[in-house]
Amino acid sequence: MCSILGYRGSKDAASLLVNGLKLMEYRGYDSVGIATLHDDKIDIAKGVGRVVEVSKNLSMESMQGTIGVGHTRWATHGGVTDSNAHPHTSCDGKVAVVHNGIIENYKELKDELIAAGHVFKSQTDSEVIAHLFEGAKGDARQAMLSVCSRLRGSYAFVAVFKDGTIAGARWEEPLIVGIADSEYFLSSDVLGFIKFTDKAVFLENGDIVIIDGSKDLQLYDVEGKPVSRAVSPIAWELGAADKGIYAHHTLKEINEQGKTITGALAANHQKLGEFAGIISGAKHVYLTGSGTSSHAAMVGKQLFSKYAKIKSDVIISSEFQYALDMIDSGSVLIAISQSGESADVLQSVKNARQRGAKILSIVNVSTSSLARASDLFLDIGCGPEIGVAATKSFTAQLAVLYSIAGQLSSSENKEIFQGCDIAPAIDKALALYPAVARVAEVLSTVNDIYLLGRFLHYPIALEGALKLKELVYVHAEGIAAGELKHGPLALMDKGTLVILINPTDNTFMDTLSNAHEMKARGATIVGVSDQNNELYDYWIQLPKVQDVFYPLVEAIPLQILAYCMAVGKKVDPDYPRNLAKSVTVK
Repeated sequence: MCSILGYRGSKDAASLLVNGLKLMEYRGYDSVGIATLHDDKIDIAKGVGRVVEVSKNLSMESMQGTIGVGHTRWATHGGVTDSNAHPHTSCDGKVAVVHNGIIENYKELKDELIAAGHVFKSQTDSEVIAHLFEGAKGDARQAMLSVCSRLRGSYAFVAVFKDGTIAGARWEEPLIVGIADSEYFLSSDVLGFIKFTDKAVFLENGDIVIIDGSKDLQLYDVEGKPVSRAVSPIAWELGAADKGIYAHHTLKEINEQGKTITGALAANHQKLGEFAGIISGAKHVYLTGSGTSSHAAMVGKQLFSKYAKIKSDVIISSEFQYALDMIDSGSVLIAISQSGESADVLQSVKNARQRGAKILSIVNVSTSSLARASDLFLDIGCGPEIGVAATKSFTAQLAVLYSIAGQLSSSENKEIFQGCDIAPAIDKALALYPAVARVAEVLSTVNDIYLLGRFLHYPIALEGALKLKELVYVHAEGIAAGELKHGPLALMDKGTLVILINPTDNTFMDTLSNAHEMKARGATIVGVSDQNNELYDYWIQLPKVQDVFYPLVEAIPLQILAYCMAVGKKVDPDYPRNLAKSVTVK
């Protein structure tokens, strides 16, 4: 959601904060702000817009001091305005706070603080934290404990105090401490400090961290007792967060799939058997995820059923709380998340754990909250994905689900999964860019797009529709092709645009029949298939692969289509409006 970054060391804080926020901007980009401590005064610069433009307009990088905090915002409480941008300060100016999360009791606290004479400058829930510090007694530890005890909801926040102390706390939101020689970083993402150190402490729920001028890093639990947390190495490389030769992170990440898919298929060998064993021993198997990850879960369900004869159910994470009556000690929950920090996914895991279920997860961040909350996890190994819309992480999630299905399958089905070299087909799918770009030009004025698919292709239709919504801002709807006559056919008229996901597997002829029905009513058909047909007005030629692997290759031209249409509309595909990469609040 929002990104937060704090620093205490010997380097120039302002430029360090600005550059760190640029790398984390995928988490939130409505507005940006920093605060630095200089000559016993906290200076603040903040405004609406992207990091580069606001920093330039406000000369952020010229601010002085070696201690500070920074923030990029994704609005939840209050509009996108300069005053609602973080950091927020206390009335006396002695503390500045940056916050990620939602303070559920902020209205109650705000009313109390206003009655006590505090003056608020924003409409955010976050500002109450700064004002609570003004009335807190004692040293930094006592003040942090006092403030945290008053907050209900989810939060990770970092505060900089006039005496040079920086402090942070987390509850249901990520906060990571980066440790270098005589300097410390407090960040919602390792990208905020990975240029400077590969050593990190991943704070546990309820942890409080304090860094002042007299002591080393101090860690406390919710009761104020000192705690110790392991220092972990970080494996990700900074280069993976750079666009390189590409115009956008999204295009770079689409093109990385030749490497990430094959890498994910080959990964996790040591854990895979144990992971599959837990699934095969379960009475009930459930898969959960949000957005793109829920579409991956739907493919996984079909793979488990067809090739491993294992029944499973997919429950969207935001709906999981309403399905708890089904969960018991014989259940296994497979949670899928790119970031491992999605609030709905983590709440689903917490609820399932309380009911005795085993927790398995598929994640891209091995140090994430989800990975640490799981009995066992598998790593999709994509490296950082900066584009807000999931691309390489989706297909890598699919690849890991294929590996699990292969491990679970009977001996004859194992050969299907083990004998396929998918890399050449992925390269051919990526090479479709020019052909897909031509289709994107044709669709440039279309505002309603329907995507149809059956069986394994239905989740890909949903995913393709999601990409068009996210990147192009058009109405796009994924439809189960067999349901066409049960309502959606009423939408078909002259000029209606339909993308038909129709490779030559056992769904081919039935889906082609749908094309006949829509074509008879005037629809324009874009066929996504390895075989052309006279019913297609436009054809995106898929490479031929074994039937089960088509989802891996057919997702790619749909990603390219959404990207090309976004660029054609002069929309930044890396930062879709109103969206954030990791939705860490409900």
